[in-house]
Amino acid sequence: MSSPCARVRRVGLFGGTHGNELSGVLLVRHWQRDGAEIQRAGVEVKPFLTNPRAVERCTRYIDCDLNRVFDPQSLGRPVVEDIPYEVRRAQEINHIFGPKGSDDAYDLIFDLHNTTSNMGGTIILENSRDDFTIQMVHYIKNALAPEPCPALLIEHPSLKYATTRSVAKHPVGKYQI
Repeated sequence: MSSPCARVRRVGLFGGTHGNELSGVLLVRHWQRDGAEIQRAGVEVKPFLTNPRAVERCTRYIDCDLNRVFDPQSLGRPVVEDIPYEVRRAQEINHIFGPKGSDDAYDLIFDLHNTTSNMGGTIILENSRDDFTIQMVHYIKNALAPEPCPALLIEHPSLKYATTRSVAKHPVGKYQI
């Protein structure tokens, strides 16, 4: 269980994990040009385009779903010529924002997605025992009130450790329409 008083020092804001989900891409590009609105004293905030080749083609992915290859097997694969693009990209992201599971990993990663489902702005959590993210979701929901902001808990054993955001100590997904 994480400490509820853990200090967040490094935050990653991901867009483009799926190259055809453009809201996160547009936000990341905006913040890369002018990050004033996301900067906070004592916190490093890094906007990051996760799957630039898929974004360029406006397709979900090139070889395989980037949001499913952050498992130990994929992250540990040797880099050879025919390695899938998204597996290589996962290794790069793990190097920049991780390594996954280490004390050096980013504290928090928000992975921004779109959906065609009628779920509005929804926060996705992967661990019901992570006190920090539970408290953060409570804060966000209160800050957005009276606008609804549902929280969805997905404690799926195989996806929990394979998502892009799982590199961070506190992974959070955000879906919007």
